Amino acid sequence: MNRIIGILFAIIVLVSCNSQKVYSNFDISYSKSGGYAPVYENLLIKGNNAHYSFEGHGKKYKQDFKITDEDLHKLDNTLSQNNFRKIQEDRKKIYDNISTSINVKSGSNEGNKTDASSIMPNFKTNWANITNAFQDIINNNIKNTQ
Repeated sequence: MNRIIGILFAIIVLVSCNSQKVYSNFDISYSKSGGYAPVYENLLIKGNNAHYSFEGHGKKYKQDFKITDEDLHKLDNTLSQNNFRKIQEDRKKIYDNISTSINVKSGSNEGNKTDASSIMPNFKTNWANITNAFQDIINNNIKNTQ
């Protein structure tokens, strides 16, 4: 009996650990979260595979899809042209705001940026261009989410 319980426990642990793998194994991530009525939106990209999830306003949605080499190239160009690595974050306190975070784990644009405390005024246009590029990928690949 103890052996069966041990095997069941091991299976549960393995399944639960594997379900979180998608959230830790990525090359590029884009996430929005927070607000008065919290919203959580994530786009995780690993190679040509993308995982999208949305939770908020009483809705939950998840979808996996393939991202084209052209879209990846366009995204990389947008990050480069808008000096992603040089964008400066402000340190002001902002409460109950939906914040966006971008994490690039490799390549010439490697870095982490967030607008949780806002973006310095000189870089707001760059930040908007970059976040719009991610939203374009979401809008072009996700159907009937909200």
